[in-house]
Amino acid sequence: MRSTLVTGIGELTTNDPGLGVLHDAAVVVEGEHIAWIGPAALAPIADQAVDAAGRAALPGWVDSHTHLVFAGDRTAEFEARMAGKPYRAGGIAVTVEATRKATDTELAANLARHVSEAIRQGTTCVETKTGYGLDVEHEERSARIAAAVADEVTFLGAHIVPPGTDAESYVELVCGPMLDAVAAHVRWADVFCEEGAFDRDQSERVLLAAAARGLGLRVHGNQLGPGPGVQLAVRHGAASVDHCTYLSNEDVEALAASGTVATLLPACDLSTRQPLAPARRLLDAGATIALATNANPGSSYTTSMAFCVATAVLQMGLSVAEAVYAATAGGARALRRDTGDGAVGVVRVGARADLQVLDAPSVTHLAYRPGVPLTWAVWRRGRRVV
Repeated sequence: MRSTLVTGIGELTTNDPGLGVLHDAAVVVEGEHIAWIGPAALAPIADQAVDAAGRAALPGWVDSHTHLVFAGDRTAEFEARMAGKPYRAGGIAVTVEATRKATDTELAANLARHVSEAIRQGTTCVETKTGYGLDVEHEERSARIAAAVADEVTFLGAHIVPPGTDAESYVELVCGPMLDAVAAHVRWADVFCEEGAFDRDQSERVLLAAAARGLGLRVHGNQLGPGPGVQLAVRHGAASVDHCTYLSNEDVEALAASGTVATLLPACDLSTRQPLAPARRLLDAGATIALATNANPGSSYTTSMAFCVATAVLQMGLSVAEAVYAATAGGARALRRDTGDGAVGVVRVGARADLQVLDAPSVTHLAYRPGVPLTWAVWRRGRRVV
């Protein structure tokens, strides 16, 4: 296996409690893993070397919530929303129609384009969902196409009830034939527990069916108003509950006492003109949070994790260190990829060699210079991709 020494790192954010933030540091990448970390002056010889020349390095972004298997465009919906029309879950149906009409080749190319776009901005681990097929045939092909590209794939047949379909009959389809069709391609199952999508009982049926098939659980919850999503997620041991825009004190307490990660989606909150999720309140209560893009064509058409980090710092009350941690280690925890060999979201020996170097001396510049493209170099699975 060839090795690469990344040396001259002015500031290295590791997310490892034993290492913390290192200065004048170096990292050795060997194969797909990190083989050595320490002072640049003590770095071992490697097959090749890259001098970061005082730049800051950190784990690659872990984007734990995206919807990237889609076709079509919803610019008109965005323009209407900016003119004052409220966001409604039903807009998803526009994307469903376009996605069903697209070929496998078109869907795969669009997915690869968006993942490549994310990688160029420092994202090295991507989760994506189905949910724009909403019948057995198109959900299965969405899962199959996603599995060929994304690091993690989630089944979201329970995204909305397709127009003209009875909700109860559709839930039976999701929990039976549709789940059977996608199970070989996915690790997770999700449900949109929200007014206009699925109620408490319907959402719970989906979660129970998915758990019985051995899938990990995720929940879209509490996005458009108070609701049962958070409590359902915690009760069923979901890895994450995503959005978390409207939380009661009981919701915050439940998250803080559980292993369920609150995944916050600030770009979506801004695009839908919802309040920003209460990140500071969650952290102060002891909950674990993640930041993700929710990249999708309707409510959050961005792949920029740096934008989410800057927003979390400038508008949600997080420190830069807290926001960076949420966008790396927090996302890894939400995907249950934060421990053992091959862990992501962390720079430590044995972790997957996912590393980004900024064209800046400190991660503080992510919020200090919002909107400026700072990605200088990216390694993903040990291979330099930027």
